[in-house]
Amino acid sequence: MELANAEPVANGELDELDRETSAHLLLREAGLSHHFPGMVRKRAYIFDGYGSYYNKDWDLTEGRGNEFCWYHVELPKGNQKLSQSAQYLIDVLCPPLKLQDILSLVSNGPFCGHVDGALVFRVNSPGPPSSDFTFRIAARITENSVITVSLGRVPRLGFSPVGQSLLSEVPSVEIPSHFRSERRESGGIVIREHVLEFLLTMNHSEEADNPVPMSLSNLVVHIIDTHVDHLQDVVTKLEIELDSVELEMDKGGFALKKQMLDDRRFPKMNLNLQRLLQVIAHGEQVFPRVREKCSSKQWFASEDISSLEELVGRLRRLKENVGFLANRVTAIQAGLDSWQAEQINKKLYYLSFLSIIFLPLSVVTGVFGMNVGGVPWTDQKNPELKDGFRNVMFLCIVMLIAVLLCFSFPALYTYLAAWHRRRKMRKSWSLNRKSFLKRTVRNNGVEGRGGGGYLRI
Repeated sequence: MELANAEPVANGELDELDRETSAHLLLREAGLSHHFPGMVRKRAYIFDGYGSYYNKDWDLTEGRGNEFCWYHVELPKGNQKLSQSAQYLIDVLCPPLKLQDILSLVSNGPFCGHVDGALVFRVNSPGPPSSDFTFRIAARITENSVITVSLGRVPRLGFSPVGQSLLSEVPSVEIPSHFRSERRESGGIVIREHVLEFLLTMNHSEEADNPVPMSLSNLVVHIIDTHVDHLQDVVTKLEIELDSVELEMDKGGFALKKQMLDDRRFPKMNLNLQRLLQVIAHGEQVFPRVREKCSSKQWFASEDISSLEELVGRLRRLKENVGFLANRVTAIQAGLDSWQAEQINKKLYYLSFLSIIFLPLSVVTGVFGMNVGGVPWTDQKNPELKDGFRNVMFLCIVMLIAVLLCFSFPALYTYLAAWHRRRKMRKSWSLNRKSFLKRTVRNNGVEGRGGGGYLRI
């Protein structure tokens, strides 16, 4: 009886093993058909809810109790299509995610809603992925896990030990080469100038200084906060670039302005600003809805709701700053356009002035025709017409002088009027000075005779 009972059990276990083996084979075949090793960067963290975190394996499991997990996928900034990005996500997130989850994370445009029981939001701009002004951030939020997808690296998004941060080092000034022989030894690390310039463009610290989230709502606020910081960094770099360009234009001349017009620098900058405004507008549309939907969750803290409201306010102020930058770029471009129009008008004026030289020749030849004698290097030997060419040249010179006098008369009249005005002013000043001296001498004589009083004006 025991053997009889054991045999069905063994058969059932074999059937389960066969089913599991076939399922693994199907998953392996599916993974091999869409496998892109090294194309995406993955990071996985687990937080204990008490201020500590650990790196974990990429198993896409959720936390238990107070623990919560975070899985981040970083898509490459290249010229790949949107379908290629979707295949990258299918390769690293499926299973357990479904196709509708992948589509909700990778699609373009703003979105906030529930997909298969999870809260999903995305702020994906439809620009080319290789552009520095194309931003994509999406998140899938459950009670104990968060899955995020970004295009390229987002500064300060991850977490790292404090010892790996450059900001925790004691800095030292870089000594020029001709003073290195007299340099004193110091224990600080040398921070070069280009590193300082890069750090000054950042409005936030490094990953090592990030506060470790105590709850999943803190993690959601951290993700949105780093996205806003990333946008702020780009705006700061644009402001610095625009200030340097304005300074170059003030110092530069014809060649620099011509080069800027040929490179279409400001139209490109204006296009980038419009893309940035689109991303900020998507955030203004999505993040208030995220706050509204998270406020109904029991596991989302009330202070984090207030933090989301502050982030929405930061986005609005950032939008105003980008609008100011767009107005500055438009004003500079308008100045360059007016300068270009002025240069074209000058060239047309010079061409018109040059045509004056040939105008008398056309008039004279129209009246007398081209049948004149005395043209040099010809065989015209007729004595009656031998002075024809000389007479034509004389008439052309007379008409040219007359036309030049007509053009120069306004300038000559302006010069003579200004000279006459200055002469009258000098004459009136000399008369007033003489009369003042006469009154002064007369009053001094009166005082010398014992008279007193003040000088009447």
